[in-house]
Amino acid sequence: MKLGILSDTHSKVKKASRALDLLIDNGAEFIVHAGDIVEYEVLELLKNCGKQYVAVYGNNDAHLAQYHNDYNLVQEPYYFKYAKTKFKLMHLPFYMAPDADVVISGHTHEFHSEFTGDTLFLNPGEACARNKPLSECVMLEVSKKELKVSYFVRKPKKEFLLKEEFLYKRNL
Repeated sequence: MKLGILSDTHSKVKKASRALDLLIDNGAEFIVHAGDIVEYEVLELLKNCGKQYVAVYGNNDAHLAQYHNDYNLVQEPYYFKYAKTKFKLMHLPFYMAPDADVVISGHTHEFHSEFTGDTLFLNPGEACARNKPLSECVMLEVSKKELKVSYFVRKPKKEFLLKEEFLYKRNL
């Protein structure tokens, strides 16, 4: 099963759309937004992408609470199960305990992929290209025996490129 993960889209709707398109074109079956959605249009992109999705509120998303019942918006930390794997989703990296198989966060605008013990800690970086001239997102492929992270980057006016892949063996 493939999960497309993005975060920190902020006011960059076109960059969010490009990242979402890339993830879907590469086989994402489920979409995760790790917060700082900021724009209503990004919620519409998620809802209309044709895939199941979940989006957690970020520290810049309080104004989106009015749409809570219309979209799959959740508060942090949010636990869910997908592909027989337990996930914890949050925006702020404050609940980093290894109490799930995969812990997804945003906020820092920095890509991070680390497998410690039996837990993958994953931050897709920033889709908005605010802190650096890169738009980032990741694909997480979940199987019984391994977790595969594909890290994608896009420079201004360029196509997304696969920057790096990480393969982690699961201890199930």
